Amino acid sequence: MKSRIFFSPDKGNTWEVFETPIVQGTPTSGGYSLDFYDDKHGFIIGGDYTKPEDSKANKAVTKDGGKTWELVAIGQEPGYKSGVRYVPGKNGKELVAIGFTGISYSKDAGNSWEELSKEGFFTLRFLNDSVAYAAGKNRIAKLKFMR
Repeated sequence: MKSRIFFSPDKGNTWEVFETPIVQGTPTSGGYSLDFYDDKHGFIIGGDYTKPEDSKANKAVTKDGGKTWELVAIGQEPGYKSGVRYVPGKNGKELVAIGFTGISYSKDAGNSWEELSKEGFFTLRFLNDSVAYAAGKNRIAKLKFMR
């Protein structure tokens, strides 16, 4: 099992495949979420949900539209996460990652992270640059980011 990116430049008629350095090889490991700030800058996060504390190869960035990826924050928190989103309007510098292990935030494009909460969620969407909604098992939360 590989953690790869599939890209179609023509609405699904043809496909390109790009390898990622994200942990892979088992049915429980790989890239679980991907977001792009623009057509060049993207972030992928994942890991192995059976080893949620492992943070060796679960976060990577691209600067060329997903053709190549570079690991970031190797061995640093957060470990496994199931969702990642760029904060809108922040020049691709701010990210929020979520998972059943909690919520983490980066203000330097994913190079370092801080834990915002231990509350578990599975998905996150931003309304604007200061309000996001997170959903988890039997719950929805509104997150406010003060500027």
